[in-house]
Amino acid sequence: MSTVAPGATDAGPVATGATATGPARIVAVGTAVPETSYTQRELLDIFDIQDPRVRSVFTNSAIERRHLTLPPEGPDGRRVMEAQGALLAKHKAQAVDMGVRAVQECLKRTGADLSDIGYLCCVTTTGFLTPGLSALIIRQLGIDPATSRLDVVGMGCNAGLNALNAVNGWARANPGRLAVMVCAEACSAAYVFDGTMRTSVVNSLFGDGAAAVALLAGEPALPLPHAEGPRLLRFASHIVTDAVDAMRYDWDDAQDRFSFYLDPQVPYVVGAHAETVVDRLLAGTGLRRSDVRHWLVHSGGKKVIDAVGVNLGLTRHDLRHTTGVLRDYGNLSSGSFLFSYQRLLAEGAAEPGDHCVLMTMGPGSTIETALARW
Repeated sequence: MSTVAPGATDAGPVATGATATGPARIVAVGTAVPETSYTQRELLDIFDIQDPRVRSVFTNSAIERRHLTLPPEGPDGRRVMEAQGALLAKHKAQAVDMGVRAVQECLKRTGADLSDIGYLCCVTTTGFLTPGLSALIIRQLGIDPATSRLDVVGMGCNAGLNALNAVNGWARANPGRLAVMVCAEACSAAYVFDGTMRTSVVNSLFGDGAAAVALLAGEPALPLPHAEGPRLLRFASHIVTDAVDAMRYDWDDAQDRFSFYLDPQVPYVVGAHAETVVDRLLAGTGLRRSDVRHWLVHSGGKKVIDAVGVNLGLTRHDLRHTTGVLRDYGNLSSGSFLFSYQRLLAEGAAEPGDHCVLMTMGPGSTIETALARW
């Protein structure tokens, strides 16, 4: 029996009646983004941003292009700033559209049908919905209304891995049945334009996107000819309680809308605690960090990635997919790590026996990790 470090969740055998299953396996991933995308310089021109400090934030972000749904143009050709109600409507429309397309791509890669989904978990932070995104996607896709579901709202960029832990638990408790998680983030519905450096940093960073992932434990109840992926061995979390307000998305009275706050010290706070949670994740496994061949770290921003890399002793090669997603999409919030995972699969570099650490960071301040093995 393996030793589980305090704070780590082992994904060993679980009994369901007379049936015991081992760790669930990732069998497919799918992603979706809006049709429109812009370079950082195009965005500066569209919004006529002349402040050299703000322009520097955009052009030195290590981001080349982001997929966004921008405000409409007014009669004078300038973008019309949306009220909170319009932003919530944008979030609903974009999250459902991207979420639906991500789920469809994910299932296409497995060879499964919508009727094969036994559990649907939907994750979002960039807008509030009641009924939740899961109900809207089930209706849109015509998924069985009796499908078990969960909505994870408000956890931020770390939410994807945290929710994956819950989806993993359902899959192991229901061997042979397909569990799907979708992270749908319309970050362009969470913007504030007030000319401050704080909001300028946020506006330079985030992009719109959705990612869906399918898990399966035990032998499939249906043929999955195209399924491939690692097994999820364990999870570990860490909350930096002294920095609970360093990242937050709350109401801004001055702007009459929700606004994202990002403390400049966040990269260093996250980096300083990265070793703690990774060492806890690996404790009792017999693995050292150097034994981990693949690292999929949330594309939280250049400084965050650099801080995590330095503190964990990771190379540019280790973080190539993280930086590549940041470059091509920006920070996609909860689904970023799945875009990196998709690139790792496309690369074809993972081999049987390889270990992979997945890491996300977000408000709290929190760090979520998972250990997987091919």
